[in-house]
Amino acid sequence: MKVVPDGYNLIIGLPVAGLVLGAVAQRWSPPAAMALYGLGLVGCLFMLYFFRDPERTPGDAPDEFVAAADGVVRSVEYLEETRFLKCPAVRISVFLSPFNVHVNRVPLAGVVLEAGYTPGRHLFTIDARSSEYNEHSSILIAGARTRCLARQIVGPVVRRVVYWLEPGQRVEKGARLGMMKFGSRMDVYFPAAEVAAMVRRGDQVRAGVTPIARLKQAEA
Repeated sequence: MKVVPDGYNLIIGLPVAGLVLGAVAQRWSPPAAMALYGLGLVGCLFMLYFFRDPERTPGDAPDEFVAAADGVVRSVEYLEETRFLKCPAVRISVFLSPFNVHVNRVPLAGVVLEAGYTPGRHLFTIDARSSEYNEHSSILIAGARTRCLARQIVGPVVRRVVYWLEPGQRVEKGARLGMMKFGSRMDVYFPAAEVAAMVRRGDQVRAGVTPIARLKQAEA
């Protein structure tokens, strides 16, 4: 199992901190020292689990698009996306827990048109306003027959999202997009005139694997 390099500082830092603090505590309380050693070990193991980066293989259906994040679908909504797609859009929102894989994936093959980070507020991600007002990254990808906007959104505690793509870069469906740390929200937008959702609220999805939308021509 691969591990995301972004997690190395925590994977190494937690057990080191546990050892140092435990050695200090050993002088006046051996039980406290043992507890600190144990916390350092448990923290290291959890970070190894959290920053895991399993291989994923998307299906080969060219007219289906895959989830960008592991988690639970909390909403499928139709709204106007005025900044990037500039058209009525279907938005599929996925919420991650700390136990989900947090590496994000590209929903469709194409070319990255835009990739940027927007500072903002830290509302709870269950709040619909968080999609627009919270700190987030936005990655716009143009495929052969449609476009997709992937938005990584931070919450009130989770303050870090990273993306590994650049404008002009060509990407394949299911390729690694970036990472959200310690639970957050991923919104994926498609033009509503061109794409139909395949999931609904409560569905479990896996990034790079689970089909979440398809071209309407293919649906017909």
